[in-house]
Order: sequence, then structure tokens, then C-alpha cells
Amino acid sequence: MKSFIPVITSILLSYQFVSAQSPAKDPVLKTPSLPVSSRVDSIITPRPRTSPVALAQYKSTNMYIRVVYGQPLKRGREVFGVLQPYGQVWRTGANEATEITFTKDVKFGGKPLRAGTYTLFTIPDAEKWTIILNGELGQWGAFSYDPAKNTLTVDTKVDLIKETYEAFTIKFDETKSGADLSLLWDKTKVTIPVAFEK
Repeated sequence: MKSFIPVITSILLSYQFVSAQSPAKDPVLKTPSLPVSSRVDSIITPRPRTSPVALAQYKSTNMYIRVVYGQPLKRGREVFGVLQPYGQVWRTGANEATEITFTKDVKFGGKPLRAGTYTLFTIPDAEKWTIILNGELGQWGAFSYDPAKNTLTVDTKVDLIKETYEAFTIKFDETKSGADLSLLWDKTKVTIPVAFEK
């Protein structure tokens, strides 16, 4: 009887080894896997924008102003009067219409304005621009622009500058009464004074 024990042990060990190598018993091999092409197709990558999203902001102890806009490039083109025709409502940037937020009441271009978020449209012309703050948010371009929803409009003069701005740029410069909001592209600069309520 003792002579059979090594034989039986050897058979059992061989059976366990074969069982461990069997595909039917391997839980990893039982799990279905997607073809490589399917896995690659399921990856969604964002499309880069020709005109990236940009942010301009002014911040002080009692005031925060933020402008979110699409930033188009000149790319060798003549901008105002050609790419952006005179006398037409412009989204003041690219893609979604530009939006501006004020955390407190201000005087915008000399006119009172309540705190809040507005869509910033403009109507460029050779010597002056009309600046428009509109109450309808989330617009794409100026395609749905409704003048009945305007909150405020002001006219401001155009300055021609020596520097060339390749990218449309919005920026703030601090002043004694608040901050100047400047719109710059190509050799054009338009400035709107923003005075803070005391």
C-alpha cells in the first residue's frame, strides 16, 4: 500500500498543474476583451479651438470684474472694416458672445450699471464704437442679438496705436476712480471708463 502513495501523489500534483494551465479554469482568460480598434475609438479627445478662450479680470478689496471671451487672431488680415465690417453688431471676440461680470454697482462709460453678468456686444466704426451690455446670456456669436434686451449702450472714440495686437485682447488698467476697460486688436484701441460706486 505504501508503494502506491508516491504514485497517487504524483498523479494528483500533475492534475493540479494541468488544471491551473487550462484556459477554462483561468478567470483572466474568461473575461472578454475589446479589440484594440474599439478601445481606441472610445477615447474622446477635445478639438483645439482656433480662437482660444481668454480671461480678463480686475480685482481689488471691494470689486471684482471678470470678462470671458474668445480670442481671435489677426493672421495677416485687415480686421476692422473688412473682417469685422463697420456698423454691424459684433460678439466682441470669437465663438460664444463675450460676457462681463461686476460684483458691485458701477458707472460704465459714465452711466449707472447694477452688479451682475451681461453679454458684451459692440458695433465698431472707423471713429467711434457703440458698446452694448445685453441681458441675455449664453449666446453664440451675435446671431440671436436682441436690442430689446439691452441694459446699457455707450459710445466711445477709437484710438489708433503704434503697436500691433495679433490677438484680440481685453485688459484693465487701474485709475483713480476705478479702472479702464480696453479692447485692443490690430492697431485699434477702444477704452471704456469704469467708475466704482462708493
